[in-house]
Amino acid sequence: MAIKKVIEHPAQVLSTPCAEVTEINDELITLLDDLYDTMVEYDGVGIAAPQIDIGLRVAIVELGEERDILEMVNPTVIETDGAEIDIEGCLSFPGLYGEVERPSYVKIEACDREGRVYELEAGGFDARAILHEIDHLDGVLFDSKIKRVITAEELEEMYANEEE
Repeated sequence: MAIKKVIEHPAQVLSTPCAEVTEINDELITLLDDLYDTMVEYDGVGIAAPQIDIGLRVAIVELGEERDILEMVNPTVIETDGAEIDIEGCLSFPGLYGEVERPSYVKIEACDREGRVYELEAGGFDARAILHEIDHLDGVLFDSKIKRVITAEELEEMYANEEE
């Protein structure tokens, strides 16, 4: 387990679709652990393998108030529904925040670190985070989906209003 350097835009690995994982092995387990350590170090809620310069379909996301860790190996989106606009940021775009429209519901299929296939349904912020990370695996970056950039001042004001 190790903290890796987060790759920043415009690195080519970020806009390149990732390869499928073909074997569940110790290297995959280490990659999942490294993703977790790196996400925590950089204070993220999700991270994908290309963000640490590895072009494999592997990502993790913290879900819910309990901050459970969802590990996704070779995830695919089965279904989406609804739409909502909310503010997103990305570890690979430090300081950039914007309003992004995403489905408000997602159903995915993926494998866990043991190679077991599972399906998961999520809504709201969890759906947004899952879809953001799957986009990374497809080489799609959130800046291409921004409807409106949010300034640092606007973001600070929003947080200040939430605390009141």
